[in-house]
Amino acid sequence: QVQLLESGGGLVRPGGSLSLSCAASENIFNFNAMGWYRQAPGRQRELVATMHVDGREDYAHSAKGRFAIWRENAKNTVYLSIYPLKPEDTGVYYCVAVRGSYDYWGQGTQVTVSS
Repeated sequence: QVQLLESGGGLVRPGGSLSLSCAASENIFNFNAMGWYRQAPGRQRELVATMHVDGREDYAHSAKGRFAIWRENAKNTVYLSIYPLKPEDTGVYYCVAVRGSYDYWGQGTQVTVSS
């Protein structure tokens, strides 16, 4: 059973920065891709960033320029950094790992951007 453990969420002021981490229970190269979704209050979950197994990165239009996804292979961990944070970045951030037609999900970590 694949487990994804997210951490790094919290309360941050606008203009600040945050890094989220997603630690997988197995080698991340076993997955076709890993990524981060965001679900803002009252809105649908949206994909914000993807790291493909070959190292390619994809970002949602709303995430370009402020979001960065990277991985630390030795730790089987994928990260998402956000700077500068805006109030509209508030939401629950979920890590996802894709293998074939199956998606594995983490439990989510709350990010709140408020002064």
